[in-house]
Amino acid sequence: MSRRGGPRFIDVHCHLHDKAFDNDRDEVVERALKSGVEIIITSTLSTQELKKALDIAEKYDCVKVSAGFNPLNFSVLDAEEVAREIKRLRDKIVAIGEVGLDFFYARGEERERQVDIFRFWISLASELKLPLVIHSRSAGKYAIEVLVKEGYDRVLMHAFDGSSGWALKGVSRGFMFSIPPSVMRSQQKVKLVKSIPIEHLMVESDAPVLGPEPEKRNEPSNVVVSATKIAEIKGVDLNEACEVLYLNSKSFFRF
Repeated sequence: MSRRGGPRFIDVHCHLHDKAFDNDRDEVVERALKSGVEIIITSTLSTQELKKALDIAEKYDCVKVSAGFNPLNFSVLDAEEVAREIKRLRDKIVAIGEVGLDFFYARGEERERQVDIFRFWISLASELKLPLVIHSRSAGKYAIEVLVKEGYDRVLMHAFDGSSGWALKGVSRGFMFSIPPSVMRSQQKVKLVKSIPIEHLMVESDAPVLGPEPEKRNEPSNVVVSATKIAEIKGVDLNEACEVLYLNSKSFFRF
């Protein structure tokens, strides 16, 4: 249903299963397809979310599922339960994530526990040979340090809020970075796009949040906004930029 001959997109990270879309999910998916979005990856944080996301993926051919774990859940037992589900449903899952660190909310010992659980997910991704989608709010440097130390490089840093210097350390390991539509209003995201080679960029919506306008519900169709802004910042042709971003995503997830 995407426009013939027009730009193609993959929304590499959103939360289409979020209750914010319960009343009009059909229309949201339809708008994404009409915008040229071919694949929407919805990213879960618990077993309950995973079940809902898989049901949604059954309904829409364009939806794929990434299974993750809330970094603010410090329960090893909960993490192990989600991991068992991921192993059981391996063929229905395209990535592990989002997982990672959230130092915006976590303090002291909580951070140490986060790092331990993060290592657990890196190990599982390695075992299952799946890509890792990383949440690293206020912890970009620390997340990259842990990833480098653990030695797993098939990594997507989603909505990275750290410095360009640390981002480039990730790039040197082959990490990818996905840019949300909030790049329209975030100088940090603009700097990130300027410094990271386009071969290491993808687009995400992170819907229902991180839209072009604050406080307004975001949608997967808005990855077009991300791609347009990336092309503008990079000073490259829009169609060429869209195709590079699309192929980066296709290659990373092995679609």
